[in-house]
Amino acid sequence: MEKLFEDKRDCCGCGACEAACPRGAVAMRPDGEGFLYPAVDAAKCVGCGLCEKVCPIKEGERWKAEREPRCFAAIHKSDGVLMRSTSGGAFTALSDIVLARGGAVCGADFDENLRVVHKITDTAEGRDRMRVSKYVQSDMRGIFRAVREERGKRPVLFTGTPCQCAALLSHLGERPENLFVCDLICHSIPSPLVWEEYKKLLETERGGKIAQVWFRSKRHPWGRANSNRGFAYRLEGSDEIFEDGRFYDLFIRERVIARPSCSACRFTDTRRVSDVTIADCFGIEKYAPEWNDARGVSLILTNTAKGEELLRAAAGAMRLCERPLAENVAEQQRLSRPVEFPAERSAFWEKFRRAGLAGALKK
Repeated sequence: MEKLFEDKRDCCGCGACEAACPRGAVAMRPDGEGFLYPAVDAAKCVGCGLCEKVCPIKEGERWKAEREPRCFAAIHKSDGVLMRSTSGGAFTALSDIVLARGGAVCGADFDENLRVVHKITDTAEGRDRMRVSKYVQSDMRGIFRAVREERGKRPVLFTGTPCQCAALLSHLGERPENLFVCDLICHSIPSPLVWEEYKKLLETERGGKIAQVWFRSKRHPWGRANSNRGFAYRLEGSDEIFEDGRFYDLFIRERVIARPSCSACRFTDTRRVSDVTIADCFGIEKYAPEWNDARGVSLILTNTAKGEELLRAAAGAMRLCERPLAENVAEQQRLSRPVEFPAERSAFWEKFRRAGLAGALKK
């Protein structure tokens, strides 16, 4: 076997194939856009087919819930949690239950170079690093084996994009009783390469090294109108906070830096692969204005009985209000269809290759 896909839209870059290969014949390598894809070493491959059996693109449908979800608006009762969360603090409330049971939480974190990677933690401090949005595709290499080992010892809450959740379940081949799977309503996953170049550009412009970033800070009130604002960063040795909107322009407004598979996503429907789904509860100001909160409002979907049990256990930490599914389908486009790429996407990448990010940003 020399190739696992014919079209890049058929690979989400999860790395499940690499983790499943018993011969080490599959390695995840970045392409010219910075996205990871499997490369097969034909000399090591024995044609066992395990890489295809764990592929969420090929096998993801089998993990989707059999029923439609229940939907809840959620606001954490702690003002401190609200102000340090991207939306309403749902992730903190749910993960607190797993940590209280002696479990571990797996999610996206920044490493020492502000690369986005999946990690596992069993502390509230480590979990807190995972509770804010990171609009970059996370590196999952090594995480499948780590979760497999952990879930045999203690409860685990795994959080990620729908394709990452489906990949984990396909890798495990089952839904273990002590594994809780939580997905996000995902707009799309931007390029790690653009993220690296963007950091370098900001550091060059400001003359310092970035120490901390916030993709959606609460410097602006929570809500759809401000969801494309709020990217902020701080340089080493300084307390001054800077804002910049160019990454959001490429990601949300122009839609040119997302992974090709996002335009053909198999998971943009109401039958989720996870036990519970979290997102922003956009539109709440229209349907239930008394629930609108400038500090943030989460949307929680319970997709399985296990998801409902987890929400019941966490309910004491939040104010909850059940909402109609149709209301959220109308407000969350990724519950019904994938992102559409513009015709200019290829032109952006051609300019990026020729002139770098600074050149590509020039109109």
